[in-house]
Amino acid sequence: MFLFFYGLSYIYSSLTHNPKPSTMLRYFPLLVMALIFAGCSSNSGNEVRETASYDFPWYNPDLSFQERLHLLIDEMTIEEKISQLTYDAAAIERLGVPEYNWWSEALHGVARNGRATVFPQPIGLGATFDRDLIHRIYSAVSDEARAKFAISQEIGNYGQYAGLTFWTPNVNIFRDPRWGRGMETYGEDPYLTSQLGMEVVRGLQGDDPKYLKTGACAKHYAVHSGPEALRHEFDAITSMKDLHETYLPAFKALVTEANVESVMGAYNRVLGEPACASGLLIGEILMKDWGFQGHFLSDCWAIQDFHTGHMVTSDVAESAAMALNAGVSLNCGNSFPALKEALERGLVTEETIDERLATLFITRFELGLFDPPSMNPYNAVDESVINSEEHRKIAYEAALKSMVLLKNNGALPLKKDLKSLYITGPQANNGTVLLGNYYGVSNSLVNILEGITSRVSAGTSVDYRMGVLDYWENVNPVDWASGGAADHEATIVVLGISQLMEGEEGESLASPYKGDRLNLNLPSNQLEYLRKLKAGHDNPVIVVMTGGSPITMPEVEELADAILWAWYPGQEGGYAVADLIFGDAVPSGKLPLTFPASVDQLPPYEDYSMKERTYRYMTASPLYPFGYGMSYTDFVFNDLFLDKEEMAEDETLTVSVKLKNSGEREADEVVQLYLSAPDPDGIQPRWSLKDFKRVSLNSGASVTVSFELDPSSLEQFNEEGEAVVVPGQYTVYIGNGSPGERSRELGVKMVSSSFRVE
Repeated sequence: MFLFFYGLSYIYSSLTHNPKPSTMLRYFPLLVMALIFAGCSSNSGNEVRETASYDFPWYNPDLSFQERLHLLIDEMTIEEKISQLTYDAAAIERLGVPEYNWWSEALHGVARNGRATVFPQPIGLGATFDRDLIHRIYSAVSDEARAKFAISQEIGNYGQYAGLTFWTPNVNIFRDPRWGRGMETYGEDPYLTSQLGMEVVRGLQGDDPKYLKTGACAKHYAVHSGPEALRHEFDAITSMKDLHETYLPAFKALVTEANVESVMGAYNRVLGEPACASGLLIGEILMKDWGFQGHFLSDCWAIQDFHTGHMVTSDVAESAAMALNAGVSLNCGNSFPALKEALERGLVTEETIDERLATLFITRFELGLFDPPSMNPYNAVDESVINSEEHRKIAYEAALKSMVLLKNNGALPLKKDLKSLYITGPQANNGTVLLGNYYGVSNSLVNILEGITSRVSAGTSVDYRMGVLDYWENVNPVDWASGGAADHEATIVVLGISQLMEGEEGESLASPYKGDRLNLNLPSNQLEYLRKLKAGHDNPVIVVMTGGSPITMPEVEELADAILWAWYPGQEGGYAVADLIFGDAVPSGKLPLTFPASVDQLPPYEDYSMKERTYRYMTASPLYPFGYGMSYTDFVFNDLFLDKEEMAEDETLTVSVKLKNSGEREADEVVQLYLSAPDPDGIQPRWSLKDFKRVSLNSGASVTVSFELDPSSLEQFNEEGEAVVVPGQYTVYIGNGSPGERSRELGVKMVSSSFRVE
C-alpha cells in the first residue's frame, strides 16, 4: 500500500504544480495503475482483473483489442476522429486518450532522439549479407527504443521522434546509383532486400504473441528511387513485369511473411496515380492480393502534392478525400484536417473515416499503450541497454562485416610496427562520415583517424594532415601535404563523400542536385590529390573510401595499392577500418550493388525500365560487380551437387557445394547462389540471386553448404506481371560473387551446373 499512496502523492504534487487538463490527461494512465495496485493490495492472491475498475472501458485488458477499439470509436465525435488521423495525434481529454506522435525514425539506430547506438548505414548492412546480424542489430535498436520511450514518458516528452512507431526499413530498390537516398536501402537486388528487410521488421517488432515491441514500416511504397528534385511531381512509369519482378518483392515479403505493422506511400506518381492514392498499389495489390491488415501512411506532406505538384485534385479537401478513400489511415502532414470539409462536401463518409481510424488504434493497443505496464514484457527494458557494451560490440561486428576490400596488390594488411605512417585525406578526421543519414547521436563515435591511431604501435611516428578539402579546391595554393607519402613507410588516405553530398532532397547541403549525384566521379580535387600522393615513390598508398553509393573511379583503381570501401560505418567505424587495415580482422563484405565504370553505362535517370540496370540486366562491364569483395585468405568451391537432373514444378531441388578455406587466416565467406532461367523471348534477367549464406571457416577447414530451391525460386514474370515457370534448362551458379566476365577478371570463384524443368 505504501507504493499506492506514494504514487497518488506524486500525481497530486504534479497536478498541483501544473493543473492544466493536458497534464491531468498525461497522468491519467498512472492513476489507473494506482487504482489497480490498490485493488491488488486489498485482495491478496486475487487476479488484478477481478478487482480493477476503469473509468474508460478501452483501458480494460479483459476485453479484446477489437472490443476496446469499437467502444472507443463509438464515443468519439467526428472532430475527434479526424484529429487522430494525423501524425501528431492530439489528446482527447474527455475520453482519456493521450496525445501520440507517430513520427519516429530508426534507420540504423534510434534516430533524431538523443543518445543511442549508431550502427552502419543500411547500404553497408546490405554488404554484410548476414540475416542473423541484421536481426540482432534491430533487436538492439528496439531494446533502446523501449528504454528511451519509458524515460521520455516519465519526463513528459511526447514529441516527434520520441515514440514507438518507426518509419523504417526503406526497402526501395537502388536501381540507379545517382539516387541520393539509395544509401538508406539494402542495395539493388530484390531478394537480398527482402531477406534483410524482413529481419529488420522482426527485430523491431519482437516476437511476443500479443504485444508489439515497436512498430516497423515498409517504405516507400513503391517504385520510388529518384530523382529527388522531381519527387513531388514525377510520374514513375514501369512495366507490369518490372513492377512485380523488381519493385514489389521486398514489400510483399515484409507484408506477407514478416507481418510489418505499417506501409508508407511514396511521393511520386506511379503509372499516373499518386502512390499515396493508387488503386493498383494500395487497393488491388496491398490490400486485396496481399491481405494487408495494418495501417497505411503518407510520406510527409505527400498528400498536398496531389494538388500542388501532381495536379490531380483542385484543393486540399479533394486531396485528403482521395488519399483516405484509397486506403491512407495516417497523414504525415497537415492535409487530413480538411476531411471535415470533405465530409460536408460528400467526398468521404464517416464509415470510411472509422475504418482508417481503427487501423491506427489497433497499433496503439498492440504497443500496450492502453494496458497496465506490467502486462507488457517490453516495459522491463531499462536505460542500461542504451549504447551498452553489448550493443557497441554488435555495431563493431556490423562495421567489420560491411566493409568491402575492392583491391589489394599485397599492401594489406599493414604491419603495426611501422616506423612511420602518414594519414591524410578530407574524411580521415571527419565524424560526419560515420553517420550517414537518419542517424542518432552517440558519445562513442570513433572516426577513422582515431581508430587507426589507437591500433598502431606506440612507437610509430604518425603524421596527420587533412591535405585537401572535401569537394572544392584548396583556397591556399601552398601544398605542404602531398609530399608526405614519399617520406613515410605507408600512407592511408581517406577519400570519398558524405551526407553533405548525397541524401534526401533538403538534407545534403553540398549537393547541387538536391541530394542526388548526377556526376558519380570522385571529386576532381580529391583525385588530383591522390595523383600527387603517388608521384615519385613506391611506398604503399592505401585508399579508404567513404560513401553510400558507387563512385566511378577507374583511375583510383589504377593508382591505389589497396582500396577499402567503408560506407558510412557507424560509431565503431574507426576501429573497424583500423582492424581490417592491420589484419586483426579479415575483410568479408560484398557489394550489394553494381559499381559502374562510368555514368555513360547507365540508362537515363528518369527511366524506370530495368533494361541495362543492375547486375541482373546490365550487359556493360562494370568496375566492380554485385556480390564482389576480396579477402586476406583464399576460398575454393568444388563438388557442386544437384540432387536431381530434372525438376517438376511442384518439387524442391537440393543444391550443395563444398567450401574450403585454403588460405592461412580464419575468415568469413559469403556463399552466393544465382540462377539463370530459360529466356526464349529475351526479356528475362541474365541471372538472379536466389540464396546466400555467410560461413566462417578456420584455415584449412572445409564445409558443405546446402540450399533448397523450391518452385517459387524458378518463377519468372511475363509482360503482364504474372509469375510463370518456364520449361527448359536452368543453370545454377555458386560462388563468392555474381556471374559474369568482369567477376572472372577480378578473381571471383564460381562453380555451375544445370538442370531441367519439364
